[in-house]
Amino acid sequence: MSAKFISIGKILNFHGIKGEAKIGYTKGNEDFLLSLRSVFVKKNEEFLELHIESLRFHKQFALVKFKEFNTVNDVEEYKGRNIFSRYEKAQSALKEGEYLFSDLEGSKVYNQYDDYIGVVERIGETPGSSILAIRTQKGKLVLVPFVNELVPEVDVENKKILINQIEGLIDDGI
Repeated sequence: MSAKFISIGKILNFHGIKGEAKIGYTKGNEDFLLSLRSVFVKKNEEFLELHIESLRFHKQFALVKFKEFNTVNDVEEYKGRNIFSRYEKAQSALKEGEYLFSDLEGSKVYNQYDDYIGVVERIGETPGSSILAIRTQKGKLVLVPFVNELVPEVDVENKKILINQIEGLIDDGI
């Protein structure tokens, strides 16, 4: 069985002239990034391991020096590519009440009255919170802030999510 990987960031550009990479990542994952000794990048359908020499944060980015990158050109070759962690590593770093977005996609969504709403199509990020994009039974895409007040229950194992449906959150005639 091949290893399963999950995207944890993206190489946006180089920083300086010695091969340091500017990485975009989801805010709040700083401790997880600092715990990593290596990451993977996909090239020609293969996952190549990149070893982390140093990692620091500057503004909203991570600045990473990989052992394999020593020049601006080394970073340029991978600019725009996602970086990945092994799925198991990312999952083991989760705290209570935290979830991997990939585990929530495809989950069935019900309201507090046990009425079926739809399926989580994807999850997005906003400065305030994550957003569940739910495809309703009628094919409409609705966005629900992924906050405890609106999403009190998540069952990853059974791929089921319960939302508190309040007036105006989702139109009638789901």
